[in-house]
Amino acid sequence: MFHKIKSVTPLANYRLLVHFTEGCCREYDMAPLVERMPVFAPLRDVPGLFGQVRADPGGYGISWNDDMDLDGAELWENGVPVSSPFDSLLSFSDATDIWHLSESTLRKAVAYHKLVEGIDAQKYGKQWIVTRSAMEREYGPAPKR
Repeated sequence: MFHKIKSVTPLANYRLLVHFTEGCCREYDMAPLVERMPVFAPLRDVPGLFGQVRADPGGYGISWNDDMDLDGAELWENGVPVSSPFDSLLSFSDATDIWHLSESTLRKAVAYHKLVEGIDAQKYGKQWIVTRSAMEREYGPAPKR
């Protein structure tokens, strides 16, 4: 199963906090790779380079430059799940990708009170957020990819 990366945050001691579109995050320890694999040595040797990590377009992996990247499957499989207050929150865009719906379907669900505003879903500026539990209640478990 493919797990799309939403964002990545560099932490101390060559650790990464990787947020996935499913509404969960994992912590990945880069230290073993930095020490054992010469391709990752610049992360240790070049000041500030580790902090320049970014999620690749499409969410398939992360990279620092054209020479250093990691696949999303590696980050998912070998990352340690961590909890955060934002677990299980999904943007409408991410929820529609996961459940194969259109955003208008979710907006209508809010209008018809199937998704209760302020409890199941909330709008922040132009962005709607929905809980995973509300999506599962209304649309069933997330389909396998």
